[in-house]
Amino acid sequence: MSFGIDHAHSLPIDDARARIKALGEYLGNKHGIGVSWTGENQAKISGKYLVVSIEGSVTVEEKRVRFEGKDPGMLWRGKAKDYLGAKLAKYLNPATKLEDLPRS
Repeated sequence: MSFGIDHAHSLPIDDARARIKALGEYLGNKHGIGVSWTGENQAKISGKYLVVSIEGSVTVEEKRVRFEGKDPGMLWRGKAKDYLGAKLAKYLNPATKLEDLPRS
């Protein structure tokens, strides 16, 4: 079973991609979650946050970023969506400069 999160943005796609790469660095440095870019606008994510396994992909598009991954189960689904949604909102906020986004 899978679940997805769509997050709309108004950034140029190059800026959105750079911000998602910064988020990937943060996830790797902070939580040991692996992020590997498989194309210009798509990355695979694999790892564990607390007790939840995270497996999926992120796609950067013109007006949205989409995460699609393995459903962590009923108990963790809401927490996973809240966490990832908050991170996407923070990293794709045009009011925050790219260089000010945390990497660790």
